[in-house]
Amino acid sequence: MRLKLIRDNTSIDFFSRARIWLGISGILMVVAFASFLIQGLNFGIDFQGGTSIRTESTVEVDVSAYRTALEALDLGDISIAEVDDPLFAEDQHVALVRVQAQEGDERIASDTIQAIQDALQTVDPDMTFPSVESVGPKVSGELINTAIIAVALAVLAILLYIWMRFEWQFAVGAVLALSHDVILTIGIFSELQIKFDLAIIAALLTIVGYSINDTVIVFDRVRENLRKYKKKDLKEVLNISINETLSRTLMTSVTTLLALISLFVLGGDVIRGFVFAMIWGVIIGTYSSIFVASAILLVLGVKRDWSKKDPAAGTRYGHIDT
Repeated sequence: MRLKLIRDNTSIDFFSRARIWLGISGILMVVAFASFLIQGLNFGIDFQGGTSIRTESTVEVDVSAYRTALEALDLGDISIAEVDDPLFAEDQHVALVRVQAQEGDERIASDTIQAIQDALQTVDPDMTFPSVESVGPKVSGELINTAIIAVALAVLAILLYIWMRFEWQFAVGAVLALSHDVILTIGIFSELQIKFDLAIIAALLTIVGYSINDTVIVFDRVRENLRKYKKKDLKEVLNISINETLSRTLMTSVTTLLALISLFVLGGDVIRGFVFAMIWGVIIGTYSSIFVASAILLVLGVKRDWSKKDPAAGTRYGHIDT
């Protein structure tokens, strides 16, 4: 017996409320953008500059005691957070101490790090420090610029690829859907103030690749059906195409989510932000492939001139493999 998430020959009308779906997506993007402007992102050490020290102790974390021990060092803004993980042993208590970059220092001095560790060990002499990460202010600024360029170039490359393979309406729909995914992902990180670091940039690029793969598969079927059903209008062709690829889309998304949810629960706090971004991206990417990219294509329309002598007109790059 084969597992079927979707029965054969489905005929769901995805576009009876196409403008409503686009409206909802537009509102969510505005909310995400507003949250970004008002709250900003909770940048990690990678982008903010400073020192992140992970402590481990058999004694319960006392945030006020940690802060008191570090106050004498006069290091400026200090953030102390207890790390909770179901995989930790009963006597394993972990905290993350973040200290802002010191003014005028390109790199956090090793003696400053040692001073921080010595101060924390006055709370618990047996405290250990499994990891220490330091990023200078100049380096962190360069990383922000590089990250923005990386995401922008990825979206631009996809725009050119879709434009060559399909007609321009397909390219616009795909890129707007990708922008929708990236903006909502950044928005959820801003709204929940989850730490935003280089791992999240990697997740964003992965989400872009995942989403466009889904969109291209749907668009491929749309292009095939446009020639197969010459007398059907675009809305019908889009509905047929999405219904035909729906089982594959959901099966891919569900199996990917099963792996990601396992990592989120069992993978520990180090990769939790990255995995959360991936889970959110898979859900949003699946949604946008069906309700955003195709809906935009419906709004823009696709010219079908069947009087052309060249049957491959407008699809001459269709042999390019995804």
